[in-house]
Amino acid sequence: MRYIPFGAMILLVACTHGLNVGALVDPADAQRRGAVELRVKSDLPAILADVNQGGGPSLSAAMDAAQVPIADRPARSLQLRGDLALFQANPSALVSTLILYGS
Repeated sequence: MRYIPFGAMILLVACTHGLNVGALVDPADAQRRGAVELRVKSDLPAILADVNQGGGPSLSAAMDAAQVPIADRPARSLQLRGDLALFQANPSALVSTLILYGS
């Protein structure tokens, strides 16, 4: 019986409102993600056409924004082409993939 208040106290200590979830995100990563989102959403049809062709200026600009290493780009373009249907239906998936490929 004496352990119930003690147990409740232990459980409630973990329920603090002091955690700032935004502090867990690196500002540089957030800025890069914003740049990639802007690039992809403003030029999506051209980027998708470039993905289908295996490369092009719009895709290169999106990869530049995501900081994808130049040496990796031919292989990454092939991988993107394999998921073209997904990216047509969900542009956010393209943004996330480019961020993942970036350094």
